[in-house]
Amino acid sequence: MKRRTFLHTIGSILAVLGITEAEWLTLGNRYYQALAQPSSRKLALLIGINQYPHSALSGCLTDVELQRELLMHRFGFQASDILTLTEEQASREFIEAAFLDHLGQAKLGDVVIFHFSGYGTRVSGTSLDAAGQNALVPASENKISQDEKIVNYLLEETVLLLLRSLPTNRVTAVLDTSYDAPGTAESGSRIRARKESVDAQLAAAELDFLKQLKTKTSLSPNTLVLSATSDPKQLAREGVFSDFSAGLFTYALTQHLWESTPATTIQFILSNVESSLYKLGSKQQPALVNDKKNSQGVLAENFLPEITIGAQGAVTAVEEDGKTVHLWLAGLPPQVLEYYGVNSRLTLSTGEQLILRSRTGLTAKAHISSIDATIPLQGQLVQEAIRVLPRNIDLTIALDTELERIERVDATSAFAATIPRVSSVVAREQPADYVLGKLEQTPSRYGLFSLGGELILNTAGEAGEAVKVAVQRLAPKFKTLLAAKLWRLTENAGSSGLAVKATLEIINNISPRVIMQRQTLRTLSSEKSISKSPSIPTVPIGSRMQYRVQNLGDRPLYLILVGLKNNRTAVAFYPWQATPEPNNPDTKPLLTQVIITPGETLTLPHTTVASDWVISGPAFFCEQQLILSTTPLSETFAALDTAKYSTADQQLLISTLLNPLEVSQALLQDLHNASAVKAEMNNIATDSYILDVNNWASLSFSFQVV
Repeated sequence: MKRRTFLHTIGSILAVLGITEAEWLTLGNRYYQALAQPSSRKLALLIGINQYPHSALSGCLTDVELQRELLMHRFGFQASDILTLTEEQASREFIEAAFLDHLGQAKLGDVVIFHFSGYGTRVSGTSLDAAGQNALVPASENKISQDEKIVNYLLEETVLLLLRSLPTNRVTAVLDTSYDAPGTAESGSRIRARKESVDAQLAAAELDFLKQLKTKTSLSPNTLVLSATSDPKQLAREGVFSDFSAGLFTYALTQHLWESTPATTIQFILSNVESSLYKLGSKQQPALVNDKKNSQGVLAENFLPEITIGAQGAVTAVEEDGKTVHLWLAGLPPQVLEYYGVNSRLTLSTGEQLILRSRTGLTAKAHISSIDATIPLQGQLVQEAIRVLPRNIDLTIALDTELERIERVDATSAFAATIPRVSSVVAREQPADYVLGKLEQTPSRYGLFSLGGELILNTAGEAGEAVKVAVQRLAPKFKTLLAAKLWRLTENAGSSGLAVKATLEIINNISPRVIMQRQTLRTLSSEKSISKSPSIPTVPIGSRMQYRVQNLGDRPLYLILVGLKNNRTAVAFYPWQATPEPNNPDTKPLLTQVIITPGETLTLPHTTVASDWVISGPAFFCEQQLILSTTPLSETFAALDTAKYSTADQQLLISTLLNPLEVSQALLQDLHNASAVKAEMNNIATDSYILDVNNWASLSFSFQVV
């Protein structure tokens, strides 16, 4: 399209939206070049805004980058067909114009993606809806009038009508925002919701445009809307990672899409995403919003059709020497990327191996030793082969910004002097695992909070307690939370070379009811991934539970199960062996390795009356890690065996883990010992764990007991 023709075509749209030609041209040549390309079968419009006049966000531009790299390298979008509007470019007028002219190119059967990261708000008392409406806050929020009561917002309803007016039925929107801001400040993580004045009034141009859209008769009901929250009171949050910030929902969603396989359902992906969000400190529940019945079983490939095999990233550039490549590693789980070490190895689809030389945030440089010069490297997907993790990983506690300066000084001193392997940082400035702060109801009491602001049970101290005493009091808790942090680093469902499937079931008198399934994705790409619940499932108190674990490979596997209840108590599966004198208190119980032979399906615990796993009250949230290895877990069982268990504990198969940190370290050592490649990496083996993905699988399960 020539420039004169383009401006003539866009003119009527600009007139409707109230944009001058001069304002439109400030978008620059990039947007013009994108529109000038021939119509594509995959179109995307990505919006990200960090810089707002009164309160800035920090992860929205990263979200746009996460989506853009995913769409290009994972799903075959052309760069010219992905339009990004960021910061001051993302005004309401420009967003709506881009909808009509860029996404409006779509034809029947084309794929369309819309993404928004930024503030959301609730505008009350519009002329269209007296109860108020959800709105996205664009960059030019108040520029159309000197009257600050007039807000130039983009209504969520407008976005949905624009999407449904497109002629294709393969439209997906991702909204990483929320609308109802809390009345008090949030210190653990930034939230993407802003309180709006009750006097705020929407711009007349937005209301007129919405009325026009409502007159359209041909609206598709098939648009999928993936929302960062499922409840109006939930908050979409940002996370601070090493060298970057990002929306927790966008990061978790795109990470799972990197690793997904052709038969993965949207429902299954969102179930995984919610589990990831919980581990990142947020209880927000992502939602699938759609008018179409049975949409939760929709396959991801219906909307993103060129998905092939799972990957952890892609080659984005090649340096002149031909052997140094730049990588994008957004397919690694967030908690793993944080500690992904130099000398980790990844493989190309052609089999060549890349050795990691440096990493900054989501990007890395790697060396390739030999490569066929005829093979184009740029754009190739990469899969994890060897995971290198440091041995000296600490638990990081953020100090609430509401603490007085002297309190932060005293707390920092207490951490440094008395608590090994725990460090402190200022909240929202550096990556952290938990927050030390004061109870809102009783400001003279200290407690430990998740990054989402939830008080961890039994961590609140007495009124008037000194902060140094609080730190020392929480020392045992820190050891448990560090243990959980370490075993979370083993998660590798997307990269494991073992063929394993596990289901979590409720046993009843008819047949077991599956409530959650996890499997290694790389080896089971042809099998449909399912989830019986679009979110973390609930389990009633008193339920009889079991895991059903299938070894679909050709090697025997050794199994251990560890977990965390309510972020406070570690649990583990203990395979007790019957002792000759069960009633003798001096008889030490015996632990035995759990082995699953090739092709075998094992129930855990074994389904006999004596070994039932019955869920007891009160209500709690539980996350569990099912870890399988090709070699015996000798160090792990030795660590388990050193603890002194009561007679009552010996009757339970899943019970309290008395020495969680020692068990976690032993577990990582066992997986390290199973890696044959460590012999050729002796120079780093003393400082790092070297884990070969072909020798272990680690599947994560989460459920809420009610």
